[in-house]
Amino acid sequence: MSTVFLVEDSRSQRQMIKALLAAERFAVKTAASGGDAIAQIQQHAQQQRPPDVVILDILMPDLNGYEVCRQLKQHPNTQNIPVIFCSSQGRESDIYWGFRQGAAAYVTKPFRPEDLTQTIRAVLASSSPSNQPQTH
Repeated sequence: MSTVFLVEDSRSQRQMIKALLAAERFAVKTAASGGDAIAQIQQHAQQQRPPDVVILDILMPDLNGYEVCRQLKQHPNTQNIPVIFCSSQGRESDIYWGFRQGAAAYVTKPFRPEDLTQTIRAVLASSSPSNQPQTH
């Protein structure tokens, strides 16, 4: 079972996405802020197995999603964890900036449930760094 780490500050969005992913047989861990996410992901990477993929909102308190992604990609224990942005920030420049931070994919809210789950599965199945990033 793949583990997804979901970082979403909206409680209702976090619960909805967590339920969607659990129904698709993903193990889901969550955080409501960027700072909490960094701490938890680093702890898991050092003590246990790191998550298989991280899903990040962009607009969050303390650290935004771009900052979280950048920090994950700079640390040796977490640099290889694929990141998927899932945000209402859907302008071309937002998506471009997400990929510049190291994201593997970008899903724009609102999304169809299958768009998110298919993106997660595609990112998890991807084993070659030459694969192109994905947007939905």
